[in-house]
Amino acid sequence: MDYKKSKAPVNTVTRNIMDLCRDTDNIYESVAIIAKRANQISVQIKEDLSKKLAEFASYNDSLEEVFENREQIEISRYYEKLPKPSLLATQEFIEDKVYWRDPVRDAQQSAMAD
Repeated sequence: MDYKKSKAPVNTVTRNIMDLCRDTDNIYESVAIIAKRANQISVQIKEDLSKKLAEFASYNDSLEEVFENREQIEISRYYEKLPKPSLLATQEFIEDKVYWRDPVRDAQQSAMAD
């Protein structure tokens, strides 16, 4: 996933609580969903960064030899400029791009239907 193409803001913005709890009817549940998605995004970003930086890894035992690779610096800067995972997750939640379900609520609804 290309996180740079996301419409998520780079800086923190004030959100309307009513927009966040529109789908769940509970702000705490919405925040929990966003937090779990933010953790998933964080792991994905970390894995992507690790894969890209592994290409530049040198396995020298000498601590004195530190090479500044221009491409490595550019990759690091790219990931530093990305929006934070919590902002990406919040934007996905607002745009209804996050799939979530509540098994307890699903069981209650199916019991009522019977």
